[in-house]
Amino acid sequence: MSGYVDPSTGRTYPLSEARWRADSGHYLNLAPAPGLRRADIETSCRSVWRYAKALLVDVADAVSLGEGCTPIVPGEWNGARVLYKLEFMMPTGSFKDRGTTVMVSYLRSRGIGRVLEDSSGNAGASLAAYAAAAGLACRILVPETASYPKIAQIAACGADVVTIKGSRQDVAEAALRQSHDVFYASHNWQPFFVDGIKTLAYELWEQLGFAAPDNLVVPLGYGSNVLGAERGFAELGRNGEIARGPRLFGVQAARCAPYEAAFRAGVDALVPTAIGPTIAEGIATARPTRVAEVLRAVRESGGDIVAVEEAEIVEALRGLARRGLYVEPTSAVAAAGLTRLLASGNIATDETTVLVLTGSGLKASATIGDLLQLAPRQDDR
Repeated sequence: MSGYVDPSTGRTYPLSEARWRADSGHYLNLAPAPGLRRADIETSCRSVWRYAKALLVDVADAVSLGEGCTPIVPGEWNGARVLYKLEFMMPTGSFKDRGTTVMVSYLRSRGIGRVLEDSSGNAGASLAAYAAAAGLACRILVPETASYPKIAQIAACGADVVTIKGSRQDVAEAALRQSHDVFYASHNWQPFFVDGIKTLAYELWEQLGFAAPDNLVVPLGYGSNVLGAERGFAELGRNGEIARGPRLFGVQAARCAPYEAAFRAGVDALVPTAIGPTIAEGIATARPTRVAEVLRAVRESGGDIVAVEEAEIVEALRGLARRGLYVEPTSAVAAAGLTRLLASGNIATDETTVLVLTGSGLKASATIGDLLQLAPRQDDR
């Protein structure tokens, strides 16, 4: 039966009331959903809503900007066959739209008229855009150090952008305080976001001729791509559409790698680890929310979590761009991780490996220019 579940107590809540956490203050998950079979795909729909029968929101309530149905491009990486999943080709330039469309559709259907989020990047831009499409008032809290291009993308959609002094954690805590007055539509807390991200699994399954890949490699910050993929492929497995899901591989920046430290320690909670600044700002998450669930999903799939250095990220960024794949540094983290996984033999060159590219390089062109030391050649004629 569909509903919210507090994993710390087992208490359930109905979906009729929009929530982002339990009465205990713990985060919530969604109970297992029935999913769909291939005959249930609405093939005339060119968005994630082609899988509406697998979603817990009535398609009549959908707020869509045409997200999903992103290309899958065959190529090679360090001698291995790879399928590049171009999630950056979404309406707001990142994979976040896949989850935001479902979350915003649900919230509006439950009468929520104002939403709040803390983000300086892709999540804020995505929520601002979908809130605008849904006619919702939107407030985004950002660090005072947030770059103007990111603020501009968020504000252009009509969101109320507010800068907060201090660290990224200070911004999150400010959002928690303000959640008493405005619904906290956090992609890290509200579980309908992950229910939208699971359409990545459905889409890959359909694009691969109704089969699952051997490996899925993603940048890892809070872990929504890992949890969404696990949820989607599990539904396909329960419906007999696949024998098993892919191995899940999360890649972190070594300067901010709390999941990697916990994974190596063999535990299901965060362990003390040094945290520093990284060019992969989109996954610079020191205190992720669903730690145990992400670690379990990776372990049970037979996958791994690896951390890569800044120089490796830059080299991967350059390698992707030279293949015509212009992504932000956070996306390049996954490619850098794939380099390590191939070198260690953890991923074989002849396996079906999907590399998920999550964010557009157009969001970070100034940074990319500096990292790759790019400048035009002057014609002295």
